Amino acid sequence: MPFQLHFGESDLLRCRFALSPLVETQEAVRTLARPYRHGYHLPWLRQIREAAATLDLEPLWLLMPDGGHNPDFICPPPIGPLATFEEEIAGVRAVDPEVAWADMELALSERLGARESVTGRRLLDDPARAVLEIADLLARVWQTLIEPYWPRLRAVLEADIAHHSRRLADSGLAGLLGEVSTQLSWNGSTLTVKGTRGDHQQVLGGQGLVLMPSVFVWPEVVGGHQEPWQPGLIYPARGIGGLWSAAGERTPDALARLLGRVRADVLCALDEPAGTSTLAHRLGLAPSSVSAHLSVLRGAGLLTSRRYGHQVLYEHTPLGIALTAST
Repeated sequence: MPFQLHFGESDLLRCRFALSPLVETQEAVRTLARPYRHGYHLPWLRQIREAAATLDLEPLWLLMPDGGHNPDFICPPPIGPLATFEEEIAGVRAVDPEVAWADMELALSERLGARESVTGRRLLDDPARAVLEIADLLARVWQTLIEPYWPRLRAVLEADIAHHSRRLADSGLAGLLGEVSTQLSWNGSTLTVKGTRGDHQQVLGGQGLVLMPSVFVWPEVVGGHQEPWQPGLIYPARGIGGLWSAAGERTPDALARLLGRVRADVLCALDEPAGTSTLAHRLGLAPSSVSAHLSVLRGAGLLTSRRYGHQVLYEHTPLGIALTAST
């Protein structure tokens, strides 16, 4: 069933973009436990494997049921468009233990046996201590797995916000949301997030909506945040296909031998959804040639396409991601 957000007139005036290192930290923790998210991030996963093994992530994973309620207090919407991790984690440490207990209890109740587990009971028995424990663990995850790569991640997130801010000016909120993700659709005053589990309705009530790009949330869109937090929506950032590639990196020779150099170049150039003319300009090829290669790649199940406005945008399927990442 879909997740729906209902807007009033004042909500439309209070929509904003924000960049959040805390969002990236907790979404990275989820990615470690969810193989269907690994496709774009295999190089990063290989680099951080040993460091991740030194972290006891069980308390966080226990609070992150796949498809159920995840506690809002561990990832509140950022207080500003460029909040630092230190500012955000200070907000986590300051959360009311009673609010945290209710948040944790709901999450643990949605995973079989989690509430009765040793870790689950420890978290609920002393929520004040649990808040500090979770904040300290998030801080270690940030320092170990995210902060060394943050300049690269931040550049992708800032580019996404700059792009979508321009699109907002050009096409308005309804047009923008259709481009942000195919899981989002706008009808009247209601934003529907498709592909989520559970039928959930939320009236924004004048609070507006915080739109937060994430490199780790792909292929999902995560929405919610109940009071006392402003509603937020975390969506996949543009450009993550080339996130872990070195600047100017050529198409791998092994992939070129498999597909042919030009066709492999077309496949690897799709680090974000793009149309035929954009790819032709990027690769210095004739649009007709690029169009032919795109058709073959789509027919082989390596690309998918969708119409947006007057253009057709192509992007990798999971098979295409696996093929480019593994080489």
